Amino acid sequence: MSSYWTLLKTPGVARLIAAQLTARFPFGMLSLAFLIHIEHVYASYGSAGLVLGAMSIGQAIAGPLTSRLMGRWGMRPVIIATIAICASSIVVMALLILPIWGLMVIGLVAGLTTPPIQPAVRTIYPKIVNSRQLSPLFSLDASAQEIIWVLGPVIATFVAIQVSSVAGILLAAVFLVGGGIWFVVLPEVGRVRIPRSRRKLGAVLKRPPVLLSTVVGFMLVAACSAVEAGVVAAFGHGSSDSGWVLGIFAIGSLVGGLALGHAQIGPWALAGRMLIVTIGLSLATLGLGFWWLAATLFLAGLGIAPAFAVLFGIVSASVKFSDTAEAYGWVGTGQLMGAALGSATAGFMIDHNGAGAAILVAAGFAALGTLIPALGRRWHPDLRGRDAGPIPDTAPIQIQVS
Repeated sequence: MSSYWTLLKTPGVARLIAAQLTARFPFGMLSLAFLIHIEHVYASYGSAGLVLGAMSIGQAIAGPLTSRLMGRWGMRPVIIATIAICASSIVVMALLILPIWGLMVIGLVAGLTTPPIQPAVRTIYPKIVNSRQLSPLFSLDASAQEIIWVLGPVIATFVAIQVSSVAGILLAAVFLVGGGIWFVVLPEVGRVRIPRSRRKLGAVLKRPPVLLSTVVGFMLVAACSAVEAGVVAAFGHGSSDSGWVLGIFAIGSLVGGLALGHAQIGPWALAGRMLIVTIGLSLATLGLGFWWLAATLFLAGLGIAPAFAVLFGIVSASVKFSDTAEAYGWVGTGQLMGAALGSATAGFMIDHNGAGAAILVAAGFAALGTLIPALGRRWHPDLRGRDAGPIPDTAPIQIQVS
């Protein structure tokens, strides 16, 4: 733990982590808040899954595009513009009663303008710490972001039940605007300039570690989204138990991230961490009681933050600095497409087969997320004793003098 305190004392690290967590906090609230709100208004988990799926698809499309735009226009202009449009769309979805297709259209707009906070901060990190500190910082960041998933569902559920589902969504919009402003005014955001990439959009996916991270991230987040829908359906939108269970799920991830933060990243690292998630979710399919789900999802959570830390680390070590933001954008796209598919599939299964079917879907996604890196381990960089920093865009050229 002392190394984490040392990291937090590094100038700029603590405030960057705090600001980006605040700006991204709404996305720990919105899925559950919209799920409760739409199910309450339209009496259909399937409809809620469609709206959340549309929002996630918009986020998936935007990921690499807005990340690449930061290299052309700068971080601050892109983040400010996307915050304004995204927050406005969220408010409209909360206040207006529209047909499902209308909510899907606005949700798509909200997704397309999701502020690229995560790619921005992951691009800044290598510039404020040395290469030896980068892997622990990725682990600390992946663990700290679980605060979003610990408090977000609890706050969303509490406000939606005690006040109204509309209030829960509006509170998320307040976090988005306030946290986004805090992030863009930080000096580190102004000092780091992302070089304009000379490669075509999508060329970074030719890097096998980036593609591997994108696909495994897809499976991991699809599993988490299906779990979220299944837990809410298991306890009903009138109970706060779903928020507590999902909070415990995230606490498991926080504990796992801090415990495994210094573990060496070898070729089996990603498959091993995903196996923990798969075992926990498989056990969760055996019962829907509060304490059983809390215990098994805590176990599953132990592998989540460590898996994300590996994803970030192998991407960072495999691309040039000018391509890091786009690479993280594609990884984020994979995760958001997973969220869309996970929510939609779980919603359909809940309507036809009950809450337990959604947990089973989650276990299936996690199992695929374990199998893929196991089969593709030759694409997984071995970072044991290696620098996890990005490849420099320029390097010294050796000249032979005759």
